[in-house]
Amino acid sequence: MLALHAIDGLILAAFVAHAMTSGWRARRLASQSLDEYFLAGRTLSGWTAGISMAATQFAADTPLLITGLVATAGIFALWQLWIYALAFLMLGFVLAPSWRRARVLTDAELAELRYGGRAALVLRAVKAVYFGTIFNCVVLAWVLFATRAIAEPFLAWNAWLSPALYRPLHDLVAWVGVPMAVQADVADVWVRSTNNMISLGAIVLVTFSYSATGGLRSVVRTDVAQFTIAMTGTVLYAGFVIQHFGGMEPLVAALRTRFDGGGPGGIRPDEILAFTPSRAKDASLAVMAVFALQWFIQLNADGTGYLAQRTMACRSDYDARLASVVFTVAQVLLRTLVWLPIALGLLVLVPPDLALPLEELRHERELSFVRGIGELLPVGVRGLMLTAMLAALASTIDTHLNWGASYWTNDLYKRLLCEAWLGRTPASRELVWVARGSNLLVLLVAGAIMTQLTSIERAWRIALLLGAGMGPILVLRWLWWRISAWGEIACIVVSLIAAGPLLNAATSEALRLLIMASVSTGVGLLVSLVTPEPRERLCAFFARTRPPGWWGPVASALGVDPGDGVRRLGRGLAATAACSGSLFAVLVGVGGWLCDSPAPTWWGLGRGAWHGMLLGLGGTLVPLWLRLGFSETAPRNGNADT
Repeated sequence: MLALHAIDGLILAAFVAHAMTSGWRARRLASQSLDEYFLAGRTLSGWTAGISMAATQFAADTPLLITGLVATAGIFALWQLWIYALAFLMLGFVLAPSWRRARVLTDAELAELRYGGRAALVLRAVKAVYFGTIFNCVVLAWVLFATRAIAEPFLAWNAWLSPALYRPLHDLVAWVGVPMAVQADVADVWVRSTNNMISLGAIVLVTFSYSATGGLRSVVRTDVAQFTIAMTGTVLYAGFVIQHFGGMEPLVAALRTRFDGGGPGGIRPDEILAFTPSRAKDASLAVMAVFALQWFIQLNADGTGYLAQRTMACRSDYDARLASVVFTVAQVLLRTLVWLPIALGLLVLVPPDLALPLEELRHERELSFVRGIGELLPVGVRGLMLTAMLAALASTIDTHLNWGASYWTNDLYKRLLCEAWLGRTPASRELVWVARGSNLLVLLVAGAIMTQLTSIERAWRIALLLGAGMGPILVLRWLWWRISAWGEIACIVVSLIAAGPLLNAATSEALRLLIMASVSTGVGLLVSLVTPEPRERLCAFFARTRPPGWWGPVASALGVDPGDGVRRLGRGLAATAACSGSLFAVLVGVGGWLCDSPAPTWWGLGRGAWHGMLLGLGGTLVPLWLRLGFSETAPRNGNADT
């Protein structure tokens, strides 16, 4: 184990103090109502909401995941993460105004606004369990799983605690018999497991304290600090890696030399560095189809979850759109450009064991990110980076606790238990206390799931498969009046039934996702067509949210121009396409130049011309998406209370 220096410990303690203070400062406002607790009174600025989204997705597991993907599949594999920019931007440019006008607390609550009859209440309850417990806890579990890899080398509780205090904890962990060490076959497995359990307990306790006390306000305040620390620490980490080689050019040259005969899984240097499919490893048509569609065949395609929560918490439509752009730029562009030098440099500085099976090799590469922190960074910088990683973990935990508790409180306790079953309306303060208690249930379920995981990527792929069939229906419920509650329910049921057989099927990951998306969406559409929603419910939903898209019959019934929704949809999609095109062009142009990546085989010119053309295209598109996306909105005066 690596020793944690006193200076490193002080940096970590300062962040903990900031987080706890944020929760304490926000406690009074958060206690007033669920709207204050879960949506910060709908007062967030666009910049704050966007950075909070980025901080949540910065998660401690993400750099580990990216390090593993780059090593075993190359930079091109990151398109399965980058492509989500389309969903993030569509949320802002197309759907954010409708989310805000709905004035709901959770996306599950939207079910009873969008649909009618008993099916709407059933769907609301199903979503509260499926999204708030199953999906949410799987994501939270893999984040907790990543905590072990981050904490184990640095937090040696056995050396700091007295034997009288440490020994009972050690004996309890050994008696339970679930190894929590990164490697379960090491001689001191129960010492490492005990240390990791204490670390997890401490991190969760701190996160639970400020999240449960201050609600979304404290979560967002902590997120902004976390993102600042994380980006600063990661930039310094990348700087030390680059400095070790004397620049990016020598770094890439060293990588090409080391893996000239083949790297992890037989990957060649040009395949590691490739941004485009013509040079990438295993870029089959099925893989490219999944990469192209993955933003659409996933659970958050319309913002469902904490992205919609941050959108609804914004103070204006302008801020909601700005939040999506800030989030996407920070998430896709800034983080990637900082992480790539680290992922490539660690392939040389912490050489992989090429004899390992691919799954174990990927996990070993994930852990190399943490090894690099301990072995390459000096005191102070190491503490800053460790704080950044643990703060990233906290920012993800706090969001998923707050988001998961919103389902348990607003949809299960308030709507289902109190109103539908007991026939009473609970008081606001009662609901806030239920919300605070719900955090514990979410943690317990996630902890149980965590003990069954084998790698971060494995958990990530399980979550992808569970959500693959929901995305199209979730988007279409906004854009097309024919989608019904029973259609959504059918999608969820098919996804749950098909997940097990598909996970065990001897087929590629890409084909699994395509099968899940095709089958569940097809069933959902078919069921929707034979179970239409009441016209009066559709009219009420349209009048309140003014959704874009194909609502002609409903709009006509209300005396609204039936073509207006289609025109708004077209403008929003054009802004999404232009902004994502600009972002991807800059990403590949700057990233390719930084990593000396090869130009695509069909280009015919050199790397310099290819990267220059992309940068020119990215800059040219900026005025277009600014005009399309923001010309009809204006910022509201006033300061956001964050």
